[in-house]
Amino acid sequence: MVKVKVRLRPLVSKLNLPTVLKTAILPGDSIERLFIATQVGEIFYIGNGAIKTFLDIRPQIIKLGTSEPGVSGAGYDERGLLGLAFHPEFTYNGLFYLHYSVAGTQGPGALSKHFKPDPCDPGTLNLKWINRETQYNHIDTVEEWILQSNGQPQKRRTLLNLRRPFFNHNGVNSLNFSPETGKLVLTTGDGGAGYDPFNLSQDIMEIAGKIIEIDVAKDTFINHPPVVTRFNELPAPIQETLTVIAKGVRNIPGISFQRFHNQYIKYVGNVGQDLVESIFSFVHYKPIPVTQLVQASLMNSEPDQEGFINFGWRGWEGAFPTSIIRGCSANQNSDEKTIAYYNEAIITSVKRLPPLTSYFHKDPRPDKFGGTALTGVQAFMGNGIPALTGSVVFTDLARKEESGSPVRGVLAYTRVRSDGKLNNFSVIETNYDFGSGSAYYVSLGTNTDQTRLYLGVYGSMKVTDFNQGTVFEIVP
Repeated sequence: MVKVKVRLRPLVSKLNLPTVLKTAILPGDSIERLFIATQVGEIFYIGNGAIKTFLDIRPQIIKLGTSEPGVSGAGYDERGLLGLAFHPEFTYNGLFYLHYSVAGTQGPGALSKHFKPDPCDPGTLNLKWINRETQYNHIDTVEEWILQSNGQPQKRRTLLNLRRPFFNHNGVNSLNFSPETGKLVLTTGDGGAGYDPFNLSQDIMEIAGKIIEIDVAKDTFINHPPVVTRFNELPAPIQETLTVIAKGVRNIPGISFQRFHNQYIKYVGNVGQDLVESIFSFVHYKPIPVTQLVQASLMNSEPDQEGFINFGWRGWEGAFPTSIIRGCSANQNSDEKTIAYYNEAIITSVKRLPPLTSYFHKDPRPDKFGGTALTGVQAFMGNGIPALTGSVVFTDLARKEESGSPVRGVLAYTRVRSDGKLNNFSVIETNYDFGSGSAYYVSLGTNTDQTRLYLGVYGSMKVTDFNQGTVFEIVP
């Protein structure tokens, strides 16, 4: 892999935590504008050198930073405004889509204590999520909005209301349109808590831990869709708009489509547990219509999953069977790694898609880095940085450094190999001086034709520390 150096050019600073970076052309406009969605519920765009407010739904967002009893680090949160997507015909029809955690829906969470599987205790391996109407953390919603002719955005309809068991793993940059099918793609996480306590990601009927396509061309107006966790709880008109592309998801920072001749390569990153962060790619897939899933379950039969994508979680973390890591009592410098879910690793071993590339939380190789969490994956097709043309660029939240040095995120890239095998990756060097402050790399975005890259950086891990965000363009 070629060594690549880039510059970070600041576009706007003193923002709240930027979760989505996308471009669109406003109705009646001719210039593509950069839109920035923040976790607390603001959407801005950059026009003629000034930053303008497009929408502010802060009152509709759940109170952030008070996530759940027993969660370490008050102020850290994975809820909020997580998804923004513009309809492919946005310039003409004004339609756009939001995914966010709803104000006033705070619940107690699905488990009263911290979860860690114990291979010696079958009880921890077969937990069920019960009393879902009361034992949940919050409700997420996916909505369709329209930019009216007077320039004011207005909510048009609710597409989905999802009850989530824990505060984390709700996805981020979670709404993207597929240029292949024209459908809205929702990438969500397994519901959180670590190690997927209820194995929601592998259960085909659970909405958590899946990649879902929503056919927004079907105008289903149901005034108050029910709040659900499973596909079979949805009203039939909503079931008919949904297909499922993939399962076995832990948490995904969006999906990216890269045109290759007359087809598209899809890239998704799966955030890791304790060992490894992974990026997957696939071209062909066979989605399953939700109506078919529900029909199969009514007849007690298994839906045909040939050609269906499975990322392997919770039995697999990237290319490894999911492990529990314990410090070795005899040796402080070593860790003991025990397979957490041996049976599930076997069951999903041949059904899962192997990753395109992985990077580790600990890596002894001199030109690599120890990562924390994958926060963005984007295909890049521009010629401005020739070494990156045709590659897939990704970001990690924070490089694991020796204590004492300020936190820095990481930019890196890889590309698909023609033989389909696992590929290496290379760190992209940046020459920006962040001074003594922290710089968590929280989001990665691109323009419509993937010729520009944007990076969202935050000065804190707490969503309650305001106005510490900067958005950069990544330039040669």
